[in-house]
Amino acid sequence: MKIQRALLSVSDKTGLLEFAHGLAALGVEILSTGGTAADLRSAGIAVIDVSAFTGHPEILAGRVKTLHPKIHGGILQRRANPADMATCQKLDLPPIDLVCVNLYPFEKAPSIENIDIGGPAMLRSAAKNHADVIALTDPADYAPVLVALQAGGDLPLDRRHALARKVFARTSAYDAAIAAWFAGHFTAEIPLRYGENPHQTATFRLDSPPPAEANLAAARILHGKEMSYNNYVDGDAALETARELHGTPAAVIVKHTNPCGAATGASLAEALAAAWEGDVVSAFGSVIALTRPVDLAAAHVLKGRFVEALIAPSFAPDALEFLKAKSKDIRLISLDRPLAAPLPRKLFRQINGGMLTQDADLGAPEGWAVVTNVPFPNSLRPVADFGIRACKHLKSNAILLAWEYASGQYSVLGMGAGQPNRVDSMRKLALEKARENVARRGLDPKEVLATTVLVSDAFFPFPDNVEAAGAFGVKYLVQPGGSKKDADCIAAADAAGLAMAFTGRRHFLH
Repeated sequence: MKIQRALLSVSDKTGLLEFAHGLAALGVEILSTGGTAADLRSAGIAVIDVSAFTGHPEILAGRVKTLHPKIHGGILQRRANPADMATCQKLDLPPIDLVCVNLYPFEKAPSIENIDIGGPAMLRSAAKNHADVIALTDPADYAPVLVALQAGGDLPLDRRHALARKVFARTSAYDAAIAAWFAGHFTAEIPLRYGENPHQTATFRLDSPPPAEANLAAARILHGKEMSYNNYVDGDAALETARELHGTPAAVIVKHTNPCGAATGASLAEALAAAWEGDVVSAFGSVIALTRPVDLAAAHVLKGRFVEALIAPSFAPDALEFLKAKSKDIRLISLDRPLAAPLPRKLFRQINGGMLTQDADLGAPEGWAVVTNVPFPNSLRPVADFGIRACKHLKSNAILLAWEYASGQYSVLGMGAGQPNRVDSMRKLALEKARENVARRGLDPKEVLATTVLVSDAFFPFPDNVEAAGAFGVKYLVQPGGSKKDADCIAAADAAGLAMAFTGRRHFLH
């Protein structure tokens, strides 16, 4: 069945113009309302106002505009039912073959006037009659639907059914949010453009009551695009790592949830510059969290560098203006409060069939026992402490090399994370990245390694980890201990003249 007529009425304009241009190119007649119609006309797309189509003006300040028999008769008529078609022909109710509607943003701004009436009604009508009408509510579906229409002029029934199911899930969640608001226990749920991938729907459900500590839910986006699902995930990872370093000017750079760069500094600018040097390739398109308000000097560190989001307690006015001028897309996020040590809380993770809960992994560093013949210098304990705090936020199996790049200031020299075995994290990632950073910056390897500490988030299962570190030139190792092979690892360290300390606490992060 060729699509002849579509009704477009959206609050979220994402992807609207591209979709409408594509429909118009297929010869589809487009009906629309209010701001949607105005946007389409501005883009040169022919539109028929719903009020002109129905012959009835919008009334009650726009509260009633699509609640009309010509709209719902056009949507609900069954094309294979002769009685339906005869009635609609007699009453001049032409068919509407596609309904593209997303709802007033109640979850984002709950109020009486943000309770959508006409939108859910049209979506439910279209979804009910999905055998004859394509029902669209998610911008992520526009492109694949358009491609299908361009290829074959229609959408198969199974695709229509899947879109109808999505519509009823959306209207159900919408009504549940309204009911919760009326009951006085509303939890805001912000729709996101999409999830980890464009074909996944996603929302950000805010905690009620909100956390007492600085968090992204309560933060303000001062500039740039809306946050995406992945931005929130990476932003939270950066912020949680930055909490560990709250007592000093520090910067944490995260890519795909892993801190690829982290550093302290005598100033915020120094910390940010040092963190960037931890992995200059991965830092491109990263999310960054800072422990201090952004000043102009720190802002200048990002000149000519692409960053997805910058999170900080606040922004100095001149720094904010500089960063705004730098890019229209960079998300500048103000926490509007200082960072402090992380508070005890529960963590939740859903798996298919249930929910897992656990206490947050608080505290680092912890116990300290030097287990080798070679002593671990007290002067390197601050380097080790920094490394432990950063390493605990890497995905297991995690290895991190921390070093003292300036007097009393520490940064990540190399890291490896998320590998099925620990020795690959060390040999193929952490040590190679450290080698690359030393060579790229023209540093003396011996001088760097003199103040470098290698940290593991969990015990070394075999002495091959110790041997690889020693062969690279690392002299100081920190791990929790607790392996059946601890004695072999200690013997390997003694044979290589290395110092190794056990902390007694593992920091797996899956």
